[in-house]
Amino acid sequence: MAESSVSMADVETSFQKFAVHGDTKATGKEMNGKNFAKLCKDCHVIDGKGVTSTDTDIVFSKVKAKSARVITFEQFNQALTELAPKRFKGKSKEEALQLLYGLIVGKEPANVGVTKVAKAAAVDRLTDTSKYTGAHKERFDESGKGKGKSGREEIPDASGYVASYKGSGTYDDKVKNA
Repeated sequence: MAESSVSMADVETSFQKFAVHGDTKATGKEMNGKNFAKLCKDCHVIDGKGVTSTDTDIVFSKVKAKSARVITFEQFNQALTELAPKRFKGKSKEEALQLLYGLIVGKEPANVGVTKVAKAAAVDRLTDTSKYTGAHKERFDESGKGKGKSGREEIPDASGYVASYKGSGTYDDKVKNA
């Protein structure tokens, strides 16, 4: 392989970045099929016409060992050698491979489309404590801050005062006189 325009060290750096993406245990020496497909998609190796996601999956299966689930950097280069002529039709194999390396060098896994927090009017309406009624209203103070445990539970009054006790004197007086 001629290394005229792109250094293999740069290609290997991109390989390592994609190899560890999404896997905390990955070392960067081997890449799984999911990350290979992500590399092909993020680096625009998959163009939808010449190379599809199915093509990348087939090539990945071809270059990996029968029982393995990952490919090494050497196998990765084999895979790119097979994909290059499909991606750049009409170019020589070497030229197509160099163009493919050019797409990959300097790229990192993109986090586009990562789920964001939904901020809808319905959520605002449901979490506005000033509109709460009934027992739920008692759980928050005037500013809308929660009262914590005192807002959730009825804490018994242990002062000894009995509200509806009718009688003269104390309970002890009643017991002694009886």
